[in-house]
Amino acid sequence: MAGLAEALEWAREQITSRVPKADLDQRDPDYIRDQLPGTWLLASLYFRADVQHLDRIPAEGPVLLVGNHSGGNVPPDTFVFTLAFCSYFGVERPFYQLAHNLVVSAPPLGWLRKFGTVAANHENACLALESGAALLVYPGGDYEVFRPSWERHKVDFDGRMGYVKLARDAGVPIVPVASVGGQESALFLNRGQWLAKLLRADKTLRLKSIPISLALPWGLNISDLAGHLPLPTKIAIEVQHPIEVDGDDQAVHDKVMASLQAGVDRLAARRRFPVIG
Repeated sequence: MAGLAEALEWAREQITSRVPKADLDQRDPDYIRDQLPGTWLLASLYFRADVQHLDRIPAEGPVLLVGNHSGGNVPPDTFVFTLAFCSYFGVERPFYQLAHNLVVSAPPLGWLRKFGTVAANHENACLALESGAALLVYPGGDYEVFRPSWERHKVDFDGRMGYVKLARDAGVPIVPVASVGGQESALFLNRGQWLAKLLRADKTLRLKSIPISLALPWGLNISDLAGHLPLPTKIAIEVQHPIEVDGDDQAVHDKVMASLQAGVDRLAARRRFPVIG
């Protein structure tokens, strides 16, 4: 057992050491400007991106964008919304997205940091808002993003409310961002929380889930650590009205959840078939 504990601690230290430190300067407006036409064309054709009511986001200043999250480790909702935000507000407006340590530390995904993706921790979140940026967070994290596909239209943060305190401390409004379609990019069968505990991944990798899914090109896909080829599912996103943080945390959280679920329900009601939209 001592040997196993030492091996797990070594793995944790290796991963932690590879997580980029908080550095908002890695976001590169020139890079985004160059990549935006091609990537937005891809999003428009492959995911038939439909993003509504970006005008509800304050035109300037810091704001906390809170979304429901779908699509496993290749979440098309983040991809589509980031491109839509940069197209609508311009690449010069600072905009950051929080992501799991494993995402920002993976060498093949270094380009994401140029788009403003930073490790999901309190330090980075505070730095982004203090700099006057818009910040996109997904409080549901891996719990929500790996939910079974038959729960695809359920908003579920697993009771997490830390984002409310973040917004309160920073003095910024919360803008809910509802989306549908991402959980149809593969067939997610089980969150695999039992498997994460069995393999101690919840301790070493901060992974609360090792999901089980059916996905291209793997067929049966365990963990989704290698990602997957998302099906060309239609991604529909609706920005909701801003919510001021003027009550206790639970009251504000309840407003955000109600707003998101109402938005998801509206988008889902317009959807005739999975993937096709």
